[in-house]
Amino acid sequence: MSKDEPETTDSAGAPEARAGRRPTIYDIAQRVGLNPSTVSRALNKPGRTNAATEEKIRAAAAELGYRANPMARALPTGFSGTYAIVLPDITNPVHFELIRGAEQVARANGFTLIISETEGAAEIERETIETLQPSVDGLLVVASRLDDAELAALATVKPIVGANHSTPSLPSVAPDLPMGLVAALDHLDDLGHRSVAYLGLGGAQINRSRWDLTLDLADARGIAVVEIAVDAPTVEGGADALRRVRASGVTAVLAYNDLVAHGLLRAARSAGLSLPEAFSVIGFDDIFSAELAVPALTTLRSPLREIGTRAMETLIDPEHNRAPSKVVLPLELVIRDSTAAPTR
Repeated sequence: MSKDEPETTDSAGAPEARAGRRPTIYDIAQRVGLNPSTVSRALNKPGRTNAATEEKIRAAAAELGYRANPMARALPTGFSGTYAIVLPDITNPVHFELIRGAEQVARANGFTLIISETEGAAEIERETIETLQPSVDGLLVVASRLDDAELAALATVKPIVGANHSTPSLPSVAPDLPMGLVAALDHLDDLGHRSVAYLGLGGAQINRSRWDLTLDLADARGIAVVEIAVDAPTVEGGADALRRVRASGVTAVLAYNDLVAHGLLRAARSAGLSLPEAFSVIGFDDIFSAELAVPALTTLRSPLREIGTRAMETLIDPEHNRAPSKVVLPLELVIRDSTAAPTR
């Protein structure tokens, strides 16, 4: 077509689809013989159109290779179709399945999910959320380093759902901490352990509830417990804690996560210690490498993909993404070779 030749339009007054041009809702409307407004409603507001009609429209959209333009959709609706997941450490394997669960829900509903890391720092987390809010429709915040009041204030701008931790003022999806820690302490008690170290993450908000519950459960069982802070929830953090674990004289260790447990196991081997004879170790999360550790790691298995799935389903639901709620999922003890009866 020359620049002087008039552009061909369809019966709705929209340009006909041409090779090389991105398909639009007008092209879909022409294909199925419906009004463009009906097509737009079916694609952008699922459930607001007859199910058979919606299926017909989505099939035509797929045939034409239609992809929604988030920026264009945001202009009339105020929604971009984009969400964010904010997490402390993208290299931590614990987040892989959680992200996958959230991404599958987003993709199934035609939304885009972006990922941002905060390096486990509260200030970076706050700045990241504030930076993302103008561009997204809501955020999943994983294992937040912010307190409930800070998260609640941020959620007045755009919905926030907590994932893998609970916060009273917002919707959240988290593992059943009492269920898991009761199983862990009962296991150590049954083995005969009377002294336990908890390797925790200093002043992190998520760590306090774990330590407080561990302290109560240990006391109820007549088990002495000491808290040992790690500098970071990493392999290096766990390795650095070995000297303090040995000095404490405990016969068992509860680690903040599997990475910390891995580091402790590795450092113990390097020091010539035999585990679990020297001391037993229990991790947290059951990441893919837990059963490959030496010795294979006893740990608390968290339903990570389901946490991501349920949290994302809550976030995209405007009827439930602002009201405080708490979904609690099973946290199960997986017993492997890193725990045994104490030898002293």
